[in-house]
Amino acid sequence: MSSKPFDIRERSYRFGRDVFAFTRRNLGSSDFVVRRLAVQLIDAAGSVGANLEEAADGQSKADFISKNCIALKEVREAKFWLRQLRDADPQRLNAPATPLISEAEELRKIVTSIVVSAKRNRSFRGESSK
Repeated sequence: MSSKPFDIRERSYRFGRDVFAFTRRNLGSSDFVVRRLAVQLIDAAGSVGANLEEAADGQSKADFISKNCIALKEVREAKFWLRQLRDADPQRLNAPATPLISEAEELRKIVTSIVVSAKRNRSFRGESSK
């Protein structure tokens, strides 16, 4: 993976892109089970960035938090599928999956921090908590 951008939306976009490349490079001709796990991974990895993009234009604090919480669930799921794939064929997939698993964990920590901060903050774009 290339250097990591500060912007979480750009970073999650690159994560999705890197996961897509991982699946193309390593899983194209695999057996049915591995291909099925790859589909699950692709769905989850793409959803991380999509939900962070939606959160950026959240209509309210609750919407912002909700979209970030969905992104958090998706990054956890992507990490789960990466681990499943790595362990399905460790000799072949350990090396290419490991940096993606690490990035998923870093994204999980960042998005968790965003959610915690948003829940702590009493206002959102001029709104006040009731």
